[in-house]
Amino acid sequence: MKKRALDDLDFKILKALVENGRLSARKLAEILNVSVGTVIKRIESLEKDKIILGYTTLVDHEKLGYDLVAIIEVRVSQGKLIEVENQIAKLPNVYGVYDITGDYDALIIARFKSRKELDSFIKNILAMPFVERTRTHFVLNVVKEDNRFI
Repeated sequence: MKKRALDDLDFKILKALVENGRLSARKLAEILNVSVGTVIKRIESLEKDKIILGYTTLVDHEKLGYDLVAIIEVRVSQGKLIEVENQIAKLPNVYGVYDITGDYDALIIARFKSRKELDSFIKNILAMPFVERTRTHFVLNVVKEDNRFI
């Protein structure tokens, strides 16, 4: 079944929900000057097509004690990149796991409460089969960190 192309109203709904996921269908309809039924139908369609993957709360991790952000490059051997990445993705503290080009194969972004916690995390990764080596970068200052864009 071919999925429908998104139109301007779909993008307006997405943008409004990204800015405030708590908006009711009634409020969205009022803002966008369309019927509540139209908004509900469009949201259901966006969810069915897996464009809207879920709804969540944004958290200030620093206020929870996760002051240390690390960017960890990982080199993987024997073509086992996907397996290693899936293993790493299940670990606590992991914010993102990415395939990359260059001297390393994967990039991990994770948050920690202490250097000791980071040290344990790195040693855990290095103990995984097929992980050859890692290189860790500490984030000194976060200028922007926000995946809410349309």
